[in-house]
Amino acid sequence: MQRPIRFSHSDPAGIVYFPVYFDMFNGAVEDWFTQGLDIDYASMILERRLGLPIVHAECDFLIPSRMGDTLTLGVLLERLGRSSLQLRINGEHEGQVRLSGSLTLVTTSLDDFAAVPIPDDIRAAMDRYRAGCEV
Repeated sequence: MQRPIRFSHSDPAGIVYFPVYFDMFNGAVEDWFTQGLDIDYASMILERRLGLPIVHAECDFLIPSRMGDTLTLGVLLERLGRSSLQLRINGEHEGQVRLSGSLTLVTTSLDDFAAVPIPDDIRAAMDRYRAGCEV
């Protein structure tokens, strides 16, 4: 996914303010579902009442990004559990890794916020995606 770095992403030093990356990561997860897994993220939330909150996040900020840069965010499925998954999201610009984040997400019911098993159709889409990454 391509993410242009905008003026609003920058701090007074002219580089991306670090919390903005976590917002970009969240957007990358939504796009990954809709475009990478062919599962409409909005329908999953609004109709199926399945949530996917981030329960753990960490990031290594390797090289600053500035307004005018375009980051390519790539999503790698590192672990798939019963109700949780771990994603690696790398942000690259011109072949250089600028940042590398790890997110742990848990599938939850939006009715009671309890963890639920990853539904079979979503698990199958994730397995296909992961197999495609291993080629």
